[in-house]
Amino acid sequence: MRVSISWLRELVDVDLPTAALTDLLDMTGTKVEAVHTLGAAIEGVFVGRILTKERHPDAETLWVTTVDVGGPETLQIVCGAQNFEAGDKVPVAVLGATLPNGMTIKRAKLRGVVSEGMNCSGTELGIGADASGLLILAADAPVGMPFAEYHGMADTVLELEVTPNRPDCLSMAGVAREVGAVTGKPVRLPGGKPEESGSPIAQRVSITIEDADLCPRYTARLITGVKIGPSPDWLVERVTAAGARPISNIVDITNYVMFEMGQPLHAFDAATLGVADGTIAIGVRVARAGETLTTLDGVKRELAADTLMITDPSGVIALAGVMGGETTEVSDATVDILLESACFKPASVGRTSRRLGLISEASQRFERGVDPNGCVAAVDRAAQLMAELAGGTVAPGVVDAYPRTIEPLTLDLRLARVNSLLGTDLTAEAVTGILERLSLDVKTDGGILRVTVPTVRPDLVREADLIEEVVRVHGMGNVPSTLPAGRGRVGGLTVDQRRRERVGEALRAAGLNEALTWAFSDPTDAERIGWVFGPDEQPVRLLNPMSVDQSVLRFSTLPGLLRAVSNNQRKGVADVHLYEMGAVWWTSPGRKQPKERAVLAGVLAGAWDHPGWSDTSRALDFFDGKGAIQTVAEELGIARWRVRAADLPWLQPGRSAEVLVGGDVVGWLGEVHPSVLGAYECAGPVTVFELQMKPLLKAAREVREFIDIPRFPAVKIDLAIVVPEDVTVERADQSIRSAGGKLLAEVRLFDVYRGTGVGAGKKSLAFSLTYRDPERTLTDDEVSAAHEKVVRKATAALGGELRA
Repeated sequence: MRVSISWLRELVDVDLPTAALTDLLDMTGTKVEAVHTLGAAIEGVFVGRILTKERHPDAETLWVTTVDVGGPETLQIVCGAQNFEAGDKVPVAVLGATLPNGMTIKRAKLRGVVSEGMNCSGTELGIGADASGLLILAADAPVGMPFAEYHGMADTVLELEVTPNRPDCLSMAGVAREVGAVTGKPVRLPGGKPEESGSPIAQRVSITIEDADLCPRYTARLITGVKIGPSPDWLVERVTAAGARPISNIVDITNYVMFEMGQPLHAFDAATLGVADGTIAIGVRVARAGETLTTLDGVKRELAADTLMITDPSGVIALAGVMGGETTEVSDATVDILLESACFKPASVGRTSRRLGLISEASQRFERGVDPNGCVAAVDRAAQLMAELAGGTVAPGVVDAYPRTIEPLTLDLRLARVNSLLGTDLTAEAVTGILERLSLDVKTDGGILRVTVPTVRPDLVREADLIEEVVRVHGMGNVPSTLPAGRGRVGGLTVDQRRRERVGEALRAAGLNEALTWAFSDPTDAERIGWVFGPDEQPVRLLNPMSVDQSVLRFSTLPGLLRAVSNNQRKGVADVHLYEMGAVWWTSPGRKQPKERAVLAGVLAGAWDHPGWSDTSRALDFFDGKGAIQTVAEELGIARWRVRAADLPWLQPGRSAEVLVGGDVVGWLGEVHPSVLGAYECAGPVTVFELQMKPLLKAAREVREFIDIPRFPAVKIDLAIVVPEDVTVERADQSIRSAGGKLLAEVRLFDVYRGTGVGAGKKSLAFSLTYRDPERTLTDDEVSAAHEKVVRKATAALGGELRA
């Protein structure tokens, strides 16, 4: 919401500096996102007086002028306009000025004559639609004055972030009400009724609403004999300051009233509307199968069954609250206007606008909810302006279809509860004054205030909401600081929360960075990665997605992490080490609520480090991912965990595994399949893992078994065994440990080799074996005997042989 300070001052006496007003609005919950200074875009444009006007020697349509802009010397400017004479005063852009359309004024030669500036039209300065000639100023315009200052264009506009529960602040009147409440200044709310004449509108227009839930109220006025043309300067400036583009007097008036009062309006060309039984018959209903509408932007749109529409006897003429139809558009030939002011169900407008990608100032207001009891005031105000600015005649009366009147809500506010909750000592008079400044009606009944909430404030539905309004206007800075009462209450983290924090600390210490990817996902992700859902499982589809590529809840963190890798690699970051702790969702047919699972995921791409020009980096692979999981297991004290080979469609065969804790599968690990890498434009290899958090946290141990520091030396011997390709490292590790007995303290794989000297279909697994007895020093004979036993039994069990 853009708020013009000059416009705001017409509604409430604002005598605060802009910075102070900004701070005040921030403290009341209406955040100021930005402050714009209008008029700054036309610096270098001054009021000038044309001294001479002579025909260009080499062009019949150009004039050579000398212009006084208040400087020490006059300027020679070549001009193509025909509507001026010597002595006229016009806006002049001097050398170096940049106009709102981006044009920078430079010294130039036009057909051989030097031009040192530009005499400007209103269009070139962004203050009107008339480009037929120069903007002729009043005779008393002071020469040399900056044009923005002279024309009143020097204005400050506040850009507000309005929360979804405050639709009343999407209008100048609503913001003025807020400012008046916190400053104590009286507010002059806009309004007015038009002069009426002719036959009553009820004899010429009828309205039918099929579903009062979708359209609680629909009102209309008829204005005849209008003349379409450009808007006056003041209206253009107001509409432009609010962020809209001036179009014509009728369209600009509908936008102006929307920005002023918060009620969107729509103007139909009455001559194009269908007639039934002698009257213009307007209907409000949902679309039927096969219905289409060509909207104002020229696009033919197929309408879904739940699309709320405005119709006449010929068919659909507008999308309710979103956009009008092309056939009923106001044009230069329009003479009669049917002006709509209605209230539509927010969810209906929201679905339609997002489905069709038609999000506008009007639809945003309808989505948050407009005041059903403000429709008539807005249509009266707009009809009054159309009669004044477009020469129209307003038919007597308003056609008002209001099936179920929506009454203001009455709430009881206990003064004792206000002071108890806020820690204040406010009087009933003080609280009443605050609420009345917010346009709430208050009646006192002992210690209870009976507050009538107008329908323009749909966010106030309970006593606590009223208390929030009181403290918001009273000011948090005026509330005394007190410590909350508490006996023996000590805050802290739960056991699982502490364990989750330790997991994050361990992974960060291991070189991974925490990531936070989108919880929303593309519906094509499952097909891209070849994800396999369980029986009767399916992704969770959003009812109101932000976009098509974020229309389902993620079923896995894998697509989001791969997008993070791709994004980093495109920007030149090859080494990507990320982890994420988040949730995934899925559902099944007929289930009302989706299922949710907390997961721990990680992705590794590139290398850990780059030694230098004389050495090469080792690409991260499956074992680095396994190492990250081992880091987590060690941090949580999980002893019984392992990986088991498994084929998963999104991972490379032979480089993928399931992760088991205590015999149960809790996740997966592996290098991403090349086809999946291609789908997400990632350079491989990329290793990923995803583990369920719940079983990990359940298996964690707070108490660890103490292992004394060895007092006796160990003997380390390397063992390289050539085994068939299908023998897993896990199987080899188990065989070695089983054969080693109590003297074999540690087994560690340090190399896997395939190639020359090993043979086709085989690989070499190299292990480092550590022998130790905790009670004494081992002899060479004891170690040799134990190692020979390991070699003999392991080679036999694995069908392998010692590597020569």
